[in-house]
Amino acid sequence: MFKPKRIIFEKDSLDFEAARNIYEEFKDKDVEIISLTSNKLKQHIPGVDLASQYGEGKRTLVVGTKKSLKFQTCKPSAHYQLPLVSGCMGQCEYCYLNTMLGDKPYVKVHVNVDDILNQAQKYIDERVPDTTVFEGAATSDPVPVEPYTHALEKSIIFFGKSENSKFRFVTKYNDIDSLLNLEHNGHTEMRFSINTSSVINKYEHFTASRDKRIEAGIKASMAGYPVGFLIAPVFIYEGWKEEYHDLLLELRSRLPDGLKFPVTFEVISHRYTTTAKNRIAQIFPHNELPMNDEDRVFKYGQFGYGKYVYPKESLDEIKGFFAEEIENLFSNKEVKYII
Repeated sequence: MFKPKRIIFEKDSLDFEAARNIYEEFKDKDVEIISLTSNKLKQHIPGVDLASQYGEGKRTLVVGTKKSLKFQTCKPSAHYQLPLVSGCMGQCEYCYLNTMLGDKPYVKVHVNVDDILNQAQKYIDERVPDTTVFEGAATSDPVPVEPYTHALEKSIIFFGKSENSKFRFVTKYNDIDSLLNLEHNGHTEMRFSINTSSVINKYEHFTASRDKRIEAGIKASMAGYPVGFLIAPVFIYEGWKEEYHDLLLELRSRLPDGLKFPVTFEVISHRYTTTAKNRIAQIFPHNELPMNDEDRVFKYGQFGYGKYVYPKESLDEIKGFFAEEIENLFSNKEVKYII
């Protein structure tokens, strides 16, 4: 669970019951409480340089409302983002959000969840009889704040009652017990971002361990949820094949047989942009991320900017390895992509 150092309540947010519940949860704890009377938010987050601003931002929870109810698209994984939360308490050195959420990347929760879900219903109605898919973690990890927002709970119940929509989200955390007994009707897919212990311990600070993530995935599958595993980012390092094999073997040994839905896999190799590399160097000056441009190939992506990816021979090796491993170890599965 995310235990912030400070909570900033935006103007009028305490008009909502969800915001008042958060206030009650933390008012008697060692947490700085700030109630804004204007929209000047970032001045309340300290920091003298980029690294300290990043650290203070990551320890800040902002409680507000989603004012614009025009949802962003989320291709190819979904039709729309479901904007419940933005930002993440995790401090993963490679994260692309390092370049998207500004110098003080705080976590923000939107407490007007009913408004958000009503807007989702409008998008669903527009596409009937087609199924509309919503992604709940495009720019966030909503699980660490779920114990006091209950936004995922409300969303799962909402989509569980809808015949023309699906909901999905991905997490690096394991606080999902409150979601296990909801009437989801198989309409919500829980995905868990997993990696080797070497990668998690070295780069994914303030996240759940490999085994806790796998355990949470097992719980979700046993509760009847469609479950997926996002293996990302895949790094090539000494012993990488042995460690990723052990990761998949551990997952297979713990997954129950006879699941109603196939387990899905998404595998993404490590890549980075020049902007991200420069930002990471400032925030994590001692990082050991493999970001030597000479060892990579520059490739333009679908959004018009270029990134450095592994050379074709290495990508082919990654694709071949994971395709074979998943095929040999798992029976009831679906590989979405390996890139």
